[in-house]
Amino acid sequence: MNLKDQVVLVTGASSGIGRATAEAMARQGARVAVNYCRNRAGADEAVATIRRLGGEAVAFPADVTSAAAVGEMVQDVLKQWGRIDVLVNNAGALLARRDLSGITEEYWDQMMALNLKSAFLCVKAVWEQMVARNAGCIINVSSVSARNGGGPGAAAYAAAKGGLLAYTKGLARELSPQGVRVNGVAPGLIMTPFHEGISSAEMIQKGIAGIPLGRAGTAADVAEVIVFLASPASGYLTGETIEVNGGMWMD
Repeated sequence: MNLKDQVVLVTGASSGIGRATAEAMARQGARVAVNYCRNRAGADEAVATIRRLGGEAVAFPADVTSAAAVGEMVQDVLKQWGRIDVLVNNAGALLARRDLSGITEEYWDQMMALNLKSAFLCVKAVWEQMVARNAGCIINVSSVSARNGGGPGAAAYAAAKGGLLAYTKGLARELSPQGVRVNGVAPGLIMTPFHEGISSAEMIQKGIAGIPLGRAGTAADVAEVIVFLASPASGYLTGETIEVNGGMWMD
């Protein structure tokens, strides 16, 4: 799965799946743009790790819910390396668990912006330079929530991730004839900082009990699938979302 000299932009790459993806891409020879919003320390650590391994990486700050910030970030990456070959739309989060009575319009808009609009803005900023070269790859990180409606208090998150899953298919139909493949991954229960403050130990154990492989996933489990989707090994795949959940959801 050689990605030598490919330029990869990973959003939300300062921790969890994003950071594991950035480091996995670098191990395959890619030059990695490590996007972060607030966690500069995590982004700097990811860059340092990649450089220690002999790879090339630079951290790029941007709030990916802002069109202006995304545009500036993409221009900075283009100035650094001249192109973007792979975009990984990883940024996203379940900000809080809220049932219908607790979901305000403001909260709904925040969830859509972070988990769906962000992907739209990043694609909007990179697609033309990919099409101009008749080459490129976009990978969207959805969630098993898009398939099963999410856990307690996660309906808004599930709706956003379901939208991202559908957007992946629509983008693939539009961009694949112009040389740009678009795919996704839908992680299940993955042990990352995502769960801090929103998932109790009891909730996590209950979730693990329903996984046929008998364990929660790791960020690396997801990252390796993302690398596969970015590589020539998946050259005849587009419009697909791979379930990375240990059998938690089978479709």
